[in-house]
Amino acid sequence: MFNILVWCVYGLFVGSIAKSIVPGEENFGFAKTIALGVAGSYMGGAILYILGQYNAVSPAGVVMGVAGGVLALVLYNKLTTK
Repeated sequence: MFNILVWCVYGLFVGSIAKSIVPGEENFGFAKTIALGVAGSYMGGAILYILGQYNAVSPAGVVMGVAGGVLALVLYNKLTTK
């Protein structure tokens, strides 16, 4: 149960940073920001794992989480824009 809470807080942190980096207006709330951050962290963590450098609490883990969040937000915007 505690792990879920940690992932939500980390996802909110990463998602908020990603939303502030990507230009444009994102009109979604708290839950989507957390989902964006968790998805981005997962993508960034997967890349670090493949490179053999995975440690979620390291600076590289946070940077890759934010980079993954930016990528997830860009993909979300491309897929949902009419």
